[in-house]
Amino acid sequence: MAKTALITGATGLLGRQVVKAFERQDWAVVGTGFARANPPATRKLDLGSEADITKTFEEVQPQVVVHCAANRFPDKCDRDPEGTRALNVAASASLAKICAAKSIFLIYISTDYVFPGTEGDAPYEATSTPKPPNLYGQTKYEGEKAVLAEYEKAGKPGWGVVLRVPVLYGEAENPSESAVNVLMDAVWKAQEKDAAIKMDHWAIRYPTNTEDVGRVCHDVAAKYLETEDKSTLPKILQFSSEDKYTKYEMCQLFAEIMGLPLDGMIANTEGNDPNASVQRPYDCHLSTKALKDLGINVATMDFTGWWRRQMRAYRK
Repeated sequence: MAKTALITGATGLLGRQVVKAFERQDWAVVGTGFARANPPATRKLDLGSEADITKTFEEVQPQVVVHCAANRFPDKCDRDPEGTRALNVAASASLAKICAAKSIFLIYISTDYVFPGTEGDAPYEATSTPKPPNLYGQTKYEGEKAVLAEYEKAGKPGWGVVLRVPVLYGEAENPSESAVNVLMDAVWKAQEKDAAIKMDHWAIRYPTNTEDVGRVCHDVAAKYLETEDKSTLPKILQFSSEDKYTKYEMCQLFAEIMGLPLDGMIANTEGNDPNASVQRPYDCHLSTKALKDLGINVATMDFTGWWRRQMRAYRK
């Protein structure tokens, strides 16, 4: 029987690559979306409706669900806390409850922002204690707990897992889909007269390619499906590149590849204001030990090499 995977958020930056990763391994794949859904390529699914989720699952009959759909931009989360909680927490809980009842394996995509990123703390293990620094991280952490709790309640521990990932980059429909890709726009703006664009040169990021995350999602699903007693496997996993950059250093790299000067950009080395209500993470580096212990390949694309290939298209 053909294996079927259902991917939520399949119209997004990560979801598109997760769909491709399962298709490469000869799975039947159904991608769902909401605002950007374009049937029949991607199916419209209202994650706020348990009836819609149930109906979709009855028709698709997936063995695996990868839950990529989320409100994932911290500034947008702060502007719409109610909508963010509805998608990141409540909808994730509903999805997990229905998956658990039907013995469907679920991967809930989470974030390195469940950790505070305090200087000297990293790397964080999957077992480290979360302490989210902002509303986005808080709602993703609450989503993690809700998903795992639904599987515990159903007596199916190990059928639902959390996969935390850092800032992502990859093939984008427009640069604003990724906090990394969008830096290319800043490099172009820095070419304007008297630009003086301030760019963060304090917080450390570990940009990770969406294609690699897609591969790991498939490999995790395959590993857990073949394991009879899933309760013996870890419920929280983490994946990250080891490539290490500040946003300013990424801009320097982009400018070098494009042969552009960066005189119009100023490196901002100011850290957190200790009196600020929201403290930005300095370093949320995720340890991939739990994945390695499962024998899952954690290799990633070389950041510089990927962008050198990608930017051929940008050259004028």
